[in-house]
Amino acid sequence: MSDFFAHETAVVDSGCHIGKGTKIWHFSHIMSGCEIGEACNIGQNVVVSPGVKLGRNVKIQNNVSVYTGVICEDDVFLGPSMVFTNVINPRSHVIRKDEYKTTIVRKGASIGANATIVCGNEIGEYALIGAGSVVTKAVKPYALVVGNPAKQTGWVSEYGHRLQFNHQGIAECPETKQQYLFENDTVKRIS
Repeated sequence: MSDFFAHETAVVDSGCHIGKGTKIWHFSHIMSGCEIGEACNIGQNVVVSPGVKLGRNVKIQNNVSVYTGVICEDDVFLGPSMVFTNVINPRSHVIRKDEYKTTIVRKGASIGANATIVCGNEIGEYALIGAGSVVTKAVKPYALVVGNPAKQTGWVSEYGHRLQFNHQGIAECPETKQQYLFENDTVKRIS
């Protein structure tokens, strides 16, 4: 008896590590050599490729392919049909499996539906990538980015609320009352 749930239509290859309490839903394929943390939720029609690392409590919505080279830390959210790439210049007739780029999604970050993350970039802690955005460069922690190509339009709290900074560079999350400091073009939580 395993410590995780896999729907009868899911394919879970041997040689992968899946944490306790993880759920894998309809028609998903978990490939050998990947690591999935505890309490993750893998939606319908998801592929997790060899070498992928998912932290604890990662939520992957339907129709997402998580390709080799992707690392997601704890509490990451991957929205429906969002896309990762893993080769900068793919060609069908050129084998580039040794050229996969690493993409890191840091703790608590969320990527909206139908967004595309071009490989080799880092998405900072608690960043929020808007639906349909195309990320072509690194995203700072707590940044809100939208568009094609994605541009930063603000900052968000750990609960995903837009932050409004006062003249002292301090903002408060309306939901949690946690405070954040804006300094040197970066944001950090201070309480």
